[in-house]
Amino acid sequence: MMIQANKPMNSHSENNAMVKEMVHDFADRNIRPFIMEWDESQTFPIQVFKKMGELGLMGILVPPEYGGSGLGYQEYVTVITEIARVCGSIGLSLAAHNSLCSGHILTFGNEEQKKRWLPKLATAEWIGAWGLTEANTGSDAMRMNTTAVLDGDSYVINGTKNWITHGKSGNIAVVMVRTGEKGRADGISAFVVEKGTPGFTHGKKENKLGMRASETTELIFDNCRVLKTNLLGNAGEGFKQAMKILDGGRISIAALSLGIAKGAFDAAVAYSKERHQFGKAISSFQGISFKLADMATEIEAAELLIRKAAELKNQGKPVTKNSAMAKYYASEVAVRCSTEAVQIFGGYGYTKDFPVEKFYRDSKLCTIGEGTSEIQKLVIAREILK
Repeated sequence: MMIQANKPMNSHSENNAMVKEMVHDFADRNIRPFIMEWDESQTFPIQVFKKMGELGLMGILVPPEYGGSGLGYQEYVTVITEIARVCGSIGLSLAAHNSLCSGHILTFGNEEQKKRWLPKLATAEWIGAWGLTEANTGSDAMRMNTTAVLDGDSYVINGTKNWITHGKSGNIAVVMVRTGEKGRADGISAFVVEKGTPGFTHGKKENKLGMRASETTELIFDNCRVLKTNLLGNAGEGFKQAMKILDGGRISIAALSLGIAKGAFDAAVAYSKERHQFGKAISSFQGISFKLADMATEIEAAELLIRKAAELKNQGKPVTKNSAMAKYYASEVAVRCSTEAVQIFGGYGYTKDFPVEKFYRDSKLCTIGEGTSEIQKLVIAREILK
């Protein structure tokens, strides 16, 4: 069954509940049995993403006329959360494909570009990547070194992008490169580059602490020639486009964080009821029950922040402050909850025989990717001090 917006639409809560049940069942059957195998071997399980494409999960926000499910951000949050509740790696890759690559083309592509690329992305015929970061320009993206020089009806791209999800396995990438003066927002443009384009290759695959089944590599451009028709929007608009895409991307990472926190919490609650010490379940001890109470409260608060940001996004309202708040808080909650889960498991939590050590490792990326916690504070402060 492929998820799509119902016609006539059920109530939002009914639609969301149906999506949640379907994704929960899918993750239990197709992801949960293999998570440690994929993690240990750093395998990017592309076959799982093909299956998610059949269900409409790879084009959640893409309108049906371009092959997508045509759902909104509330359902999108639910999908990412339920997948990440089982495996953060799969949740991360699903989010990067949907909100960054597909989202950028959907938001800023012209009609010809949308028809050309979105149907392949929405069905997972193609896997998408998105490239902004470079080795020396993380948060300082306006000083990127990768350049595109106009030559006739083409641009010639040279440089390297780092920390790119699906950089090796992706069939298509949206990349931000410098077409003007370094350090200027209007000096950056966004291009779509297809796999197989001469001069476009991938570099080393990163050996990561967590999110190990989500592929992360370099993208390398060596006199890579792309037609002007691959430019998204106008030249010089790439940085502004990227910042808008990251507003939505932060909701994605917040939902990813929420799923990890919920997964760690679920495991901790179950274990605390099963584990007995001094003749009773450890959940009956105040030290443990208070930890669970704090985790539950913070998870609830994080979800409310995320749902508010998602609703603003659905309504087309400004979301910069709220998405930054949601991403900042939820990512820190994911780290705290997974840390406490390991503590509740004790020595067993430090082994790979139980799930919480993986939640613990995976959670940390959420405070770094798509803007660190410190950058989120800067964004929030700037918005409230306008």
